[in-house]
Amino acid sequence: MVRRGRRKTSPFGTRYATPRGSAARAPAAQASTGVASQPLVSAVPPKAAAALETPAGLKPGHPLADVADNERLYAFESGFRDRFANLVPVLKEVHALQHERDFEEKAQRIVEDNLGYRLPERVLEDAWINDLDTRELYLHGTFELFDQLVNEYWAGRDDLVDEAERAIAYFLDCDFHEVDISPCSDGRLLSLRRFILRLPDLAVRVKSYAGAQFDIEEDVRHWTKRELLRFREGRPTTADVPSRYLKIAAYHYSSADPHHQGCAAHGNSERDAADAALRQLRAFRQAIENTYCCGASVDTLLIGVDTDTDAVKIHIPDAETRMSLYRFVDSAKLYRETQDQDAHNAELRVYQAIQDAIHQQGWGHGNGAPHEGMLRLISRLLLNNISQLDYVARYHNGHYADVGHRERVIIVGQEVEEMQVRNFAYFAHLETMEEGAHGMDVGVNKIFRQLNVERGLPVPVVIHYRYDRKVPGSRERVEARCRRIRDQIMARYRELAEKGLIGCHMVIRDKRSGSQLEPLAG
Repeated sequence: MVRRGRRKTSPFGTRYATPRGSAARAPAAQASTGVASQPLVSAVPPKAAAALETPAGLKPGHPLADVADNERLYAFESGFRDRFANLVPVLKEVHALQHERDFEEKAQRIVEDNLGYRLPERVLEDAWINDLDTRELYLHGTFELFDQLVNEYWAGRDDLVDEAERAIAYFLDCDFHEVDISPCSDGRLLSLRRFILRLPDLAVRVKSYAGAQFDIEEDVRHWTKRELLRFREGRPTTADVPSRYLKIAAYHYSSADPHHQGCAAHGNSERDAADAALRQLRAFRQAIENTYCCGASVDTLLIGVDTDTDAVKIHIPDAETRMSLYRFVDSAKLYRETQDQDAHNAELRVYQAIQDAIHQQGWGHGNGAPHEGMLRLISRLLLNNISQLDYVARYHNGHYADVGHRERVIIVGQEVEEMQVRNFAYFAHLETMEEGAHGMDVGVNKIFRQLNVERGLPVPVVIHYRYDRKVPGSRERVEARCRRIRDQIMARYRELAEKGLIGCHMVIRDKRSGSQLEPLAG
């Protein structure tokens, strides 16, 4: 029997290092068939609409919570946030000194001592002419801290490969040779992999898109690459092993303010966000089967996230791999039902909840159960999320205070796997501005105009792409892409650029995990 407040280590169990230079402290723990052909409904029936609602906050102390893992995660999150929390107070102190004797020397010393980087000398030298350009200092500081945290992330993390290998072995036991997740690019989903689902960094592929509307053609190309590796190199299994490629889409909603703090890309409508993500999953599966025949082994899974509590709704596929918007298991409901039980009975209730969803009658009724591997993975994700709900209950009073956007930076280009702290960054995944304009506009116009521009602060944009050192000319081509994207961003938001209210930081690096950022000069 597992003692109350502790549970056995998950196959995805990880440890996290607190960012260096942080004063963060972790408090002690307190006591395969074709795509579904059924039409999507255009209106929500009354009972189904009630099912889409999520209850409010939770109390800590769940018997299935991994308390030790939560403590490590809190230390990591606190250290990460503390580093950036110091930026504005330090810049205010520097701003107040700009007319004093020896200003440049004093300013550099204050910033080096508190933030660990040097200010651009040109900005300090010109302060006596037109006053200190604090917007440029804010951009410079944000980019310097960003680089520090990314480059320091891998220090002392030799365990990451072992953790990934254990998770991949677990996925293979569930008959999945690849797990590919596309969440919405909203910064409140930035913690999906590490916190909400508790998946190791190197074990799953994550690419964020506005509204979870991932690029189907790009994902088909990735599927093809993964299948080629199985045929040519037997990674992670040989092609004769009957395993599957799992594509997950994650939409989001707000239980506290559903009409204003939901998904901006879908007009704050939970149903529209879930509907669009489900359609995208079906289209991806259909694209694979139309191209490579109906025997192509692709499974899909839809997950909804309440960004106020990190609770999830996992939509259960049926025996024909079909999903419904109204057939799901709600982890918040499970948490409440089991928080006063012993660990054994609580875990049994998780499995029973999945069976209840499978066999439910009426709206959302499916045709039998999914394969055994899918059931095991869903149960593991629910158990992992219960630890996250306990984390939010313990350290955030059951409900995040920042139910809205609080992002600090827009990341353009390719995912930065080290950025996995909730509400820190907004992702705009794009290869060209023409294709990614909608996602970029959501970030700049719907989020950062209110967060930063209306307060006089500039919008920090990090442009990040990877190159392959094994491919001749790859680095040069990626450098050129960075500069092209930078020029297109500054042209698209020319009004902000002319006022110093948007700035770009270009970084590239080798595609190997753990490689250091290489900043590009303008």
